[in-house]
Amino acid sequence: MVSSLRFLISVLCFASFSSVCIAQDLSKYRDFQFGMTLDSVAKQIQMKTTEAKTIHERPAVIQTLEWNQVGYSAPGAKTTSVRSIRFDFYNGELWKMVVTYNPAETNGLTANDIMEAISEAYGTATTPGDSVSVSNSSTYEDQEKVLARWDDAQYSYNLYRSSYGNTFGLVAFSKMLDLMARNASLEADRLDKLEAPARELARQKKQADEARAAQEAARSINKPKFHP
Repeated sequence: MVSSLRFLISVLCFASFSSVCIAQDLSKYRDFQFGMTLDSVAKQIQMKTTEAKTIHERPAVIQTLEWNQVGYSAPGAKTTSVRSIRFDFYNGELWKMVVTYNPAETNGLTANDIMEAISEAYGTATTPGDSVSVSNSSTYEDQEKVLARWDDAQYSYNLYRSSYGNTFGLVAFSKMLDLMARNASLEADRLDKLEAPARELARQKKQADEARAAQEAARSINKPKFHP
């Protein structure tokens, strides 16, 4: 009897532990796995890779692809809750997702209501009280206060309420890729500033050359037929 009881307790503990592990799998949001390629994400949301915007090309390629509920096919089940998702890529790998929830679907819901729903998938939340960057720019970081956070050693999910329009959103990212992408963006900005004077001189020269070429073309046409 004692052995049977111990066995039953062991089974229940294992089942409980397994349930927690499944609930706290932060490696993906819905059907989107961190590390997915740009091609895979674009195919899943039925968009073209050419619709991705390139933010930086060196020292790493930073790209972003934005899906919006209006005009594009749904990215998985229960999409009415989501208005848009911005996918950020580091050298072609999905590193960050910025989810904006549909205000019509969250109307009347409190922050706790949203937290409870997300906690069903990702476990118990913490309330750190700090902020999270919503933008994908290293020069202009749109910071929002974190209402709740779900994270582990590899991933972080951050619930926020937008200061513009009172909309709920979720910023999810791979910590390793986020660090690499941020460092690459900072280096890209440094190189851009360093090379800015040379680029401006090149632009001015090109503009002057084009103006001179246009003037010569007009001269070659008008000179033979000009009569005083």
